[in-house]
Amino acid sequence: MEQVVWTPGSFLLKVIDPALVALALDPPAARRAVGQLLLGTALQESLLRHLRQLPNRDGSRGPALGYFQMEPATHDDIWKTFLAFRPPLAARMRMLAGLPKGQPEPETLLRDPVYAAAMARLRYRRAPGRLPAAGDVAGMAAYWKRHYNTPLGRGQPAEFAARLARVLPGISAE
Repeated sequence: MEQVVWTPGSFLLKVIDPALVALALDPPAARRAVGQLLLGTALQESLLRHLRQLPNRDGSRGPALGYFQMEPATHDDIWKTFLAFRPPLAARMRMLAGLPKGQPEPETLLRDPVYAAAMARLRYRRAPGRLPAAGDVAGMAAYWKRHYNTPLGRGQPAEFAARLARVLPGISAE
């Protein structure tokens, strides 16, 4: 898929929602909260526009890919240690990636934002603890920092919270 300029509402509707439906992990009542967490993640990680990790201050560039900025090692680990033991879920992921068998390459995260959203959901699925409730922006920011960006990452929960809080009121208006 070509890089697209997304609004938060269109990204939620055309990328995140189809990923969550395809995965069939969350009951419909929980999808709103999961969708908000994933939207906040994409906003924080890529601003919904950067498919490759931005350069560091020293000019070096990390390996993260796609709107959710997942590293290839994380992608492969999810396949090796999580999906390998859940054949029906792995089959749904292959279907999203357009593969009849095997494991998609990490570069699929660049080409297919729905697949990337599903992989981000799986990363959170492996995290301990309950997901924050819909609208709990501070809780989502803390959850993202702890389980996605990690304490070693440069991202700040306050940035995540500000970005997500800024767009949530307008999502239903789009």
